[in-house]
Amino acid sequence: MTPDEIGARLVAVLGAGATASVSGGDRYARATVDVPAEQWRRAVLTVRDELGCDFFDWLSAVDEEADGFDVVFHAWSTSQRHGVLLRGRVGREDPRIDSIVDLYPGASWNERETHEMFGIDFSGHPSLTPLLLPDEFEGHPLRKEFVLASRVVRAWPGAKEPGGEGGGRARQPLRPLGVPAPGEWGPGVTTATEG
Repeated sequence: MTPDEIGARLVAVLGAGATASVSGGDRYARATVDVPAEQWRRAVLTVRDELGCDFFDWLSAVDEEADGFDVVFHAWSTSQRHGVLLRGRVGREDPRIDSIVDLYPGASWNERETHEMFGIDFSGHPSLTPLLLPDEFEGHPLRKEFVLASRVVRAWPGAKEPGGEGGGRARQPLRPLGVPAPGEWGPGVTTATEG
């Protein structure tokens, strides 16, 4: 099957809420299908049973900020030599989607990691226990709003700020992405909840 045929088949099975496109990559192109979160299991089941994708490749997420999170899944057919990528959008307030561990047991580790790093719940997963972070860790480090403490504690490497030498007025130092302004975060800063 071609990527266009794979995408068309999934859209036909899933209905109007699904949309298909083809990734770049010429002969390595893949069907990419966006599916509503409530159709997630049905889409994965169709990929496995109707499209013959017997090899689970990977699952993760992408933080789309105000739009929520895209849960991304890739599977491969070892006999027909084609792959498919599914994306399911979940909301930011209550990010949850059905687990696919019973369909692809190899997805367990990926769902646990995605839960830990993004805070997405996989309904029906037998044990979303921490995988990589220590028990006392707070937050989800792959969310875009997560403050990377190492960037605050350690100076950002790079070019010197213009205007700092020769008696001229120095510009405000540039901050790397994910680092709040001084006085907004860190030791000695009192938050509203601390009083």
